[in-house]
Amino acid sequence: MQPYQRKRRRPVAEINVVPYIDVMLVLLIIFMVTAPLVTQGVLVDLPQAQSEALSEDSKPPIVASVDKDGLYYLDVGDGDKSPMSPDDLAVLVAAHLKLQPDTPVVVKGDGSVAYEQVIRLMVVLQQAGAPSVGLMTDPVEQ
Repeated sequence: MQPYQRKRRRPVAEINVVPYIDVMLVLLIIFMVTAPLVTQGVLVDLPQAQSEALSEDSKPPIVASVDKDGLYYLDVGDGDKSPMSPDDLAVLVAAHLKLQPDTPVVVKGDGSVAYEQVIRLMVVLQQAGAPSVGLMTDPVEQ
């Protein structure tokens, strides 16, 4: 009869990744919920006026901006904040409207910019295929 030999157990060299996956899924959900709420764009001093807000069930608008120096910017959600030429802006708007034709288009113009600059931007947007162009304002403070 052989003496009783004790079996040696090898240590388990595995990492339980399930808790890490849970944490990553929670973070993913948090970022998905908060990303649309973060407003991005160029800093402009909007004129104040009483106006009606866009409905909450509408698609996020294409926002074409003109700052106090007369430079054009476009915000379609990609976060790019570099100035662009009117031709480049028209090409990007036309491409976006070709993919999503019912996207609203709004102009965000600085209150101190010349009226002519805003009109030029609106003409560029209409030539790019925007059926209508809205103007963005800040609500009147009372």
